[in-house]
Formats: sequence, structure tokens, C-alpha cells
Amino acid sequence: MSERTDGTKGEVSVYDVVIVGGGPVGMGLAIELGQRNVSVCVIERYPEPQPIPKGQNLTQRTTEHFFFWNCEAELRAARPTPRDAGIGGMTCYGKLLTEYHYDWLNRALVRDYYYTANERLPQYATEAVLRKRAGEIAAIDIRYGWTCTGAEQDEDGVTVHAATRDESASDTVRGRYAVGCDGSRSTLREAAGITQTLSDHDRLMALLVFRSTELHDLLERYPGKAFFNVLNPELEGYWQFFGRVDQGTTWFFHAPVPPGTTKDNFDFAGMLHAVVGQEFEVEFEYIGFWDLRFAIAERYRNGRVFVAGDAAHSHPPYGGYGINTGFEDARNLGWKLAARLQGWGGEALLDSYDLERRPVFASTADDFIARFIEEDRAFLATYSPEKDREEFERHWFRRNEGADEVAAFEPNYECSPIVSGPAGGVCSARGTHLHKARAGHHLSPATLESGTNVYECLGQGFTLLTFGGCDADAEEIRAEAERQNLPLDLISQSATGPYEARHVLVRPDNFVAWAGDEGKDGARSLVRAAALGDGGG
Repeated sequence: MSERTDGTKGEVSVYDVVIVGGGPVGMGLAIELGQRNVSVCVIERYPEPQPIPKGQNLTQRTTEHFFFWNCEAELRAARPTPRDAGIGGMTCYGKLLTEYHYDWLNRALVRDYYYTANERLPQYATEAVLRKRAGEIAAIDIRYGWTCTGAEQDEDGVTVHAATRDESASDTVRGRYAVGCDGSRSTLREAAGITQTLSDHDRLMALLVFRSTELHDLLERYPGKAFFNVLNPELEGYWQFFGRVDQGTTWFFHAPVPPGTTKDNFDFAGMLHAVVGQEFEVEFEYIGFWDLRFAIAERYRNGRVFVAGDAAHSHPPYGGYGINTGFEDARNLGWKLAARLQGWGGEALLDSYDLERRPVFASTADDFIARFIEEDRAFLATYSPEKDREEFERHWFRRNEGADEVAAFEPNYECSPIVSGPAGGVCSARGTHLHKARAGHHLSPATLESGTNVYECLGQGFTLLTFGGCDADAEEIRAEAERQNLPLDLISQSATGPYEARHVLVRPDNFVAWAGDEGKDGARSLVRAAALGDGGG
């Protein structure tokens, strides 16, 4: 691996994949590919991660990615808050110091369905972990301090033009494929002619980063909480949102502000005091602004160019879905690109990236984030303790009882053409967490006869789990994999398994491709899961 920051020119360097954007999603994709011996060039504009705390809530599914990227321990160690401090959330009515509040985004509800526990740390700390891990992989070449200035593709690959940020040097690299992970204003996406659909909520939002030990002292009444969502009746369902950056000192805050607000014409300290419900000392470190909107690329692939993360989709930072969705893009696309490049995956496999991931984001935006805003808006317009305290409290505590949507957020690919899903299934972010193996759904962890968790046995290819001694059927599936030159590990258990199926075929990204009892069905599903085509790309 080399890290290039000079303007040295020479022959055009050629890679399997060029990734534009080395933020968390781009670097995660680079690791996913590099660990599979796919040569990667990453073009990243910033020599160091930008010190703005965002993307902090990492789900259990995301920390599974870090386990497979061999840097989970480093991620845990980078957390700036003590292990016993708690990383839960809370929703409050009117102000932070209120009698009306309930737990929010309680990820502990689904802990048993994932191999690893969730985590919380600023995105810049996450990026530092990923940068270090990528630097250990020989197949990854990182160009820090460079930006993409344009790109064009032909039938054999993609040529990407780059320049240093000060425009003192330029260079050209080429990849058999290219992936834009360069944010919501993606240069590569625009060069590839991939358009976006925008849903603008016409709201200017402020992002504040500030220091206040006094606020920490005030909020000690809420132990175990690291982020706070305040519902202000005047804001029509849009949130005022606090989060801890560390334990005791630094905070971030998102909130709507009037159009035309600047750093110099608005009383930000007064706004914070009003939201908290009490004055406290505050020292600002950063004041910035962003537009509240949803955006989704109209396709995630155009020829040999793909988009992932914010280049493919963006939404308000409500509920911590953004960075986690981007990491799932990286896992989904990474194994499929590697399969195509290594000759055992077909073009339909690459097409499935869009067919699986786009509907999941659309569902995330509509079924969770936008719905949060609409339901909060309706509640605030209808009930208040000033109008009718008894009626307000009855409906407030009803919201409390069903407040956590964590259990319902279960992204799945039931209608994917490369899984043997149910008739009439859809790809969606909304589902049900079950230990039963279901085609298109995430595999639940389980302890094997050896005492080892199945997640410690999953490799880079497909894995066939066989229970109840059905070795003849398993052999039929294994033989088909060998005929197709498809990587398949076989794990055979004599006892009946926890997945309510004799056989479970697991994809490289830990989603179930097929679950059933017949070997012939499994062999057919294996071919379908790889979407076998005409060899390498």
C-alpha cells in the first residue's frame, strides 16, 4: 500500500477499482475489496479526517462489518467516552429538562440478533480506524490530498482524472470499475450522468459544536444517555438534537434556524438555553449550516461506475441511519465487484446492487425518517399540556410505549433476483427480527456444536450450513459450487440447528441466499445467488 501526496507523473496507473472519496464508506469499501486481493486506488481530498462530530451511532450490523474488516477492537478502543457511560438516547417534550421523556433508539432490543454490540464514537474517530486498517493492506493505494476533477468510461474501464487540492499537480488513474463515495455533491456521479431525485423540506439547519461541563452536570439526571431529541411544538415535527462527543465536555447540536441565519446574526447561546430550559456556560468550537433534504440517485450503477454512501443517497441525520446505510452499501457492493473481477460472478450480480440497496434506502427515508417527522408534527399539533394535560399525558405515554423503532428496522432483500425469497416479497428497511433463517434477511448468530459462534466461521465466499446430518444433500450443493468455480465453505452439524431449516446458504455479506431442506433447491439457489455470467469483468 502506498500513500501518494506528491505530483509525480508517469504512466497511467491501472487498478481493478478506483474509489473516489476516502471517507468512512469509501475506506470501508476499499478494505472489503483489498482483503479479497482486489487492487484499489482511493482518491481522498483530505489528508486528515475532518474534526466535525457526526455519524456517531453505529448499529450492531455496522460493528459486524468492522469485525470482518479486522478492526473491531480498534474501533472500540477509539471511543472517547468511558465504557460504563452508556450510549442510549432519549426523546423529550419541549425542552431537555422536562418531566416528559422516554427512551429512544434503544438498540439493546435487537442485540441478540447480531454478533457484535453497537457502538458510539465521532465519525472522525471511525475514519481514523479505517484509514489505519486500509494502510495495512498491500492491495490498497491511497492518494491523500487529491480530488477527482472528471472521469469518462469505455467498454473496458473508467479513466479518472485527479488533481491536488491546490491544483499544483494532476494525474490520471484507470480502473476496470470506479465507485463514487465522494458525498452528496459527487463529482464522479455527475461525470457518469447519474441524476438524483431531491425532496427538499425547505429547512435551514444549524450544526453547533460546543464545550460545556455545566451542561454535563445538568444532564447527570439522565444516566446512560448520550443523545437527546427535543420535540418543540413550534418546529412542526423537526427535531432539536443534542449529542455527547465525549464524556463531560464537548457536545454537538442540530436544529432548524430561520432562513438567512449566519454565524454573526443569531443568538445561538440563547437558542441552546431555551432548548435545555436553563442557562449554562457554553464555548462554541464550530458553527455550520446544512439544508434538510432527502436525495436518492435514480440508479446506483451506470456501466462501470457505481455510487455508494452519500453519493447515492442522503437524508437528515435523524436516527443514525446515514453512515450505517453507507457501510452496508460497501459490504453489498464489495463482494459483488470482487466476484465479477475474479470470474465467478455475472453482470446480473452487479445489477443486484442497485436492485437491493435503492429500495432499502427509499424505505429508510419514507418508513422511518419522514414518518418520524410527520408523526411528531401531527402529535404536536394536536396535543399539549397547556390545552389539556390529561389528554396530552395519555397520548404521550402511549407514544412512550411504542416509541422505539429499532426492532422494526430490519433491512432485507426479499425481492432480490439473486436470493430465493418469498413470492411477493419486497426489498425494504422495514421487517422483523427473527432467528429463523429467511432468504434475503440477515443471518442471526448462533453457537455451533464446537462452542464457536457461526460468525467466526464465515469466510469471504458463500457458506453452507447443514444441520441434522444431511450430508448427501450438502454434497450435491458443494459439487455444484465446484463446477461453477464458486467459493463455498461447508459447515456440517449433526444436531438440528436454530434456523428452522436443514440447509442455510449464506452470502459473503452475511445475508441468507436460501434456506430449505432439499439439495437440488440449494444447488439452483447457489447459481442464482452468484448470478453467474460470462466470466470476469
